[in-house]
Amino acid sequence: MDQPSGRSFMQVLCEKYSPENFPYRRGPGMGVHVPATPQGSPMKDRLNLPSVLVLNSCGITCAGDENEIAAFCAHVFELDLSDNKLEDWHEVSKIVSNVPHLEFLNLSSNPLSLSVLERSCAGSFAGVRKLVLNNSKASWETVHTILQELPDLEELFLCLNDYETVSCSPVCCQSLKLLHITDNNLQDWTEIRKLGIMFPSLDTLILANNNLTTIEESEDSLARLFPNLRSINLHKSGLHCWEDIDKLNSFPKLEEVKLLGIPLLQSYTTEERRKLLIARLPCITKLNGSIVADGEREDSERFFIRYYMEFPEEEVPFRYHELVTKYGKLEPLAVVDLRPQSSAKVEVHFQDKVEEMSIRLDQTVAELKKHLKTVVQLSTSNMLLFYLDQEAPFGPEEMKYSSRALHSYGIRDGDKIYIWWDREDGEREHRRLTGAGELVVTPKPAPLVCSAVPVQNERDRRAKKSKQDEQEIISGSLGGPFGDNSTAA
Repeated sequence: MDQPSGRSFMQVLCEKYSPENFPYRRGPGMGVHVPATPQGSPMKDRLNLPSVLVLNSCGITCAGDENEIAAFCAHVFELDLSDNKLEDWHEVSKIVSNVPHLEFLNLSSNPLSLSVLERSCAGSFAGVRKLVLNNSKASWETVHTILQELPDLEELFLCLNDYETVSCSPVCCQSLKLLHITDNNLQDWTEIRKLGIMFPSLDTLILANNNLTTIEESEDSLARLFPNLRSINLHKSGLHCWEDIDKLNSFPKLEEVKLLGIPLLQSYTTEERRKLLIARLPCITKLNGSIVADGEREDSERFFIRYYMEFPEEEVPFRYHELVTKYGKLEPLAVVDLRPQSSAKVEVHFQDKVEEMSIRLDQTVAELKKHLKTVVQLSTSNMLLFYLDQEAPFGPEEMKYSSRALHSYGIRDGDKIYIWWDREDGEREHRRLTGAGELVVTPKPAPLVCSAVPVQNERDRRAKKSKQDEQEIISGSLGGPFGDNSTAA
């Protein structure tokens, strides 16, 4: 048989790993140099090979010298030949048959559909445990031949092969644990069930991006088809019915489910999707890659009860009655808005005027004074503010800290703010707020306090000095805050 044209496996191997040719450039990337350490290969003086060989996208079309492959690759157990130009299974067989310890083989994106795999060639794959045939367009006949000759195969990747149907193998593969068959066009459940017949020991089934529309199988039959299935991936399938989700409970060992991007869940919020799925799938311990803790499961099941409690009886799923038996009939949760109030409508009292204003609660006392300055035409340095909570029993509170935020006072709609000031003509109007929010005014012809005397001390001194005058005015002329001629406390 003529040697195929193109680059051989051995040629690429020598170029990439030979010390004389380092660094070997291939396209935009570089080859990999491995330091000289004992690897088990009999020709360490010529090549320095790791036990994992990555020769993807190298333009390989044939094997090359088989004796050299056997000499150099005796210790290799992983081989990546993806995205090359291998189109003849005989050439692949020459490579693999001379790598005796090979366990992982990646043949993705090679045009292997152009040739037929004979059983004599497939026998060279006997020791392989993980086989990747993504985008190789390998036929089901080729897959069946491989399965018959690989008694220890545990993982098989058949993605992007344009499968619309599944052809059953005459022999079951008892060893296969993981089947990765995403991005095909398997829409009918009758095709998926064939996978259960071929791979009865299947532990993980990855069916993402297949547009599977429904699971048309009885619960008993599902349990028999996939008795050992622990994980299933149905991302971006075409499932649109809750009954299909409920059928997943028929797999007796199912623990993990992936269900992102399916039509059924598009109308739900992110929270609703996760909680409704967890509640419907009581046995799963992981959903969409995240562990389902006991607390999350209980929250989800209680959420499920409240979600369906107002539905008509004919629309309530059976799972609802199971959970009511477990938790009892729950009361609806109270709707509590915990967001902080951003503004409040308050009454601003200045002299004999009252004005209703809406103020921002994220601003400080100093910023509020600046805002009120334009309203009352007073300097902020001569302005004192008092806040009166309409429900507080302790009376008004002076807003004396300029940097304090208004929301820290707990201001709400209907509360009051009083303005107290030093008059511009030199007179101070001393105002006292009563517990009922009334203001008592005592005009006092006194100069403004000296800057050398603390303002608060001066206020206390003047308040003490004028106490008698205030009491006389309040009891004699203005009356007490709680009735005629009552004495102010």
